[in-house]
Amino acid sequence: MGDITLLLVDDHPVVRDGLRGMFGAVAGFEVLGEAASGAEAVESALRLDPDVVLMDLRMPGGGGVEAIAELARRGARARVLVLTTYDTDSDTLPAIEAGATGYLLKDAPREELLAAVRAAAEGRSVLSPAVASRLLGALRAPARPADGTLSEREREVLALVARGTSNRAVAARLFISEATVKTHLTHIYRKLDVRDRAAAVAAGYDLGILGGD
Repeated sequence: MGDITLLLVDDHPVVRDGLRGMFGAVAGFEVLGEAASGAEAVESALRLDPDVVLMDLRMPGGGGVEAIAELARRGARARVLVLTTYDTDSDTLPAIEAGATGYLLKDAPREELLAAVRAAAEGRSVLSPAVASRLLGALRAPARPADGTLSEREREVLALVARGTSNRAVAARLFISEATVKTHLTHIYRKLDVRDRAAAVAAGYDLGILGGD
């Protein structure tokens, strides 16, 4: 596998410079470009075709949530990793619902950020328990079964997903096909009344299906 290619999206030049310097100093990463608004991010991502877009949410000239939704609508290959200052940002859930692969705070340790970008490039969700807990209030819904009843196998799948395990790796670990893993995930999403992996993990912590240890 070649270098992981990146697009940096933030309206603050100093933030982009810092990120560019950090990734430039580590082997295995290549910054293809920068953008200062959501609209610019969409244009650049479609033109440059990066593996991962590091996306700020709050920007003049078009916010991150709209850009994430537009990239998903246009079929962009890039995985979007939200990078924001606010751990209580009201845009967190909309960003994940729009198609973001994960959510990370700008003050995350350097190694955590590098690991998150690697995980996002591989298509794995990036949602630390700390951030997941921020989503719980928004994810609580009367429509969801009170206990989120999952089968033993569905619990095993969700626990592996919570550790950032890919569908292929889950299949190998549980000796089942990748198609079966996807079927289990579909059932999990329906039972927990969520749309994607990140929200399922947050709901798993919320309902006590996943331990907090």
